[in-house]
Amino acid sequence: MTLDRYADAVDDLDPGEGEVATAELVVTDDVLVKAFVLAPGSEVDPHEHADATNVFHVLEGQPTVIREGDSETLTAPAVVLNARGDVHGARNDTDERAVLTASLCPLP
Repeated sequence: MTLDRYADAVDDLDPGEGEVATAELVVTDDVLVKAFVLAPGSEVDPHEHADATNVFHVLEGQPTVIREGDSETLTAPAVVLNARGDVHGARNDTDERAVLTASLCPLP
């Protein structure tokens, strides 16, 4: 048995080109940690959470993170703070999968 929730949740996710696969890693009354596996050419559309902070942890690959109209390609490992109300998203412009988690708290 392991305490790690990442491998069991993410290793089998294999989205096709242009697709995003997700897995919930932690769900409690006050936090959600969700993994996003971005295949080449895929995108998590920019969106916002007015009542919650969202933190991206880039764990694999080189996703391009979008926040408030700016974008930056990051290499794992990386951490991005998306404050309450920030419009944020991510896309994969590479030929390899990219994986990031998003921690959202408090839950709206």
